[in-house]
Amino acid sequence: MGLPETKRTTLSVLSLPLPLITIFGIFVISATAADYTNLIFKGCARQKFQDPSGIYSQNLNNLLQSLVSQSSQKSFSSTTSGDGQNAIAGLYQCRGDLTTAQCYTCVSKIPEMVKKNCGEVIAVRIQLSGCYLRYEISGFKQASETELLYKICGSTQASGTGFEEMRNSALDAMIDGVKNGFYTGNYQTVFVLGQCEGDLSSGDCGNCLKSAVESMKDQCGDSTSGQVYLHKCFISYSYYPNGVPTINPASEVAGSKDHTQRTVAIAVGGVAALGFLVVCLLFAKSMLKKRKAKYEGWN
Repeated sequence: MGLPETKRTTLSVLSLPLPLITIFGIFVISATAADYTNLIFKGCARQKFQDPSGIYSQNLNNLLQSLVSQSSQKSFSSTTSGDGQNAIAGLYQCRGDLTTAQCYTCVSKIPEMVKKNCGEVIAVRIQLSGCYLRYEISGFKQASETELLYKICGSTQASGTGFEEMRNSALDAMIDGVKNGFYTGNYQTVFVLGQCEGDLSSGDCGNCLKSAVESMKDQCGDSTSGQVYLHKCFISYSYYPNGVPTINPASEVAGSKDHTQRTVAIAVGGVAALGFLVVCLLFAKSMLKKRKAKYEGWN
């Protein structure tokens, strides 16, 4: 009776690495997804639809469904649902470093957030870490392209000399290096990210980013991290005094330094734990082989 038990134990032990690797993979991916689908801010018009016939509600549902569907194919799209005064125009955009699958995951979370956070109002913007979606009814007064919508400035102030020069150089490099409306990179120990809305020309994109940089300097001062969202573009930065870490762009928004450290810690911790587990499994396998040989010697 001992030998069959030993075989079952051996099969069970040897089958552990694959499920555990899968579990670790899901854990890290989940943390990353949580990062790029975090709610940054919401803008909800105060006025609700005057909609006794339900036409606005139907047009809004059709619009959101269309935008979510398009996000499975491209990172930016705009469309209109309905006609005339009943029309609702909307668009979404994903960060330039997200995959198509991540873009879809991000955008698909927004319709429910619209209902939960705003209800059926005439204009909405929902901004997540990795994407945003906005819509407005026909005739709604638009904000200017460079109007400041939201800012986040880190509570830690840079100490010592050289920070301001490095950050400004990093932001200048972003303005000069932006391609197809998106840029991510670092200058020395400052990581920066910038993006323009997909329908902006290169010239308008550059002007928007310059306005965002000026707003950043004015709003955040010597903060070691910051995010500034204008109507048509956004920028962010993070200062890493010990050097910019290796970053998975899909999980990082510059200015969300704590999020990055947590994601990296989960990944590194998972790998370390997995390595330790493998050692333990090899030891267990060796011991079980010895036990099996012992049992076979009794036959």
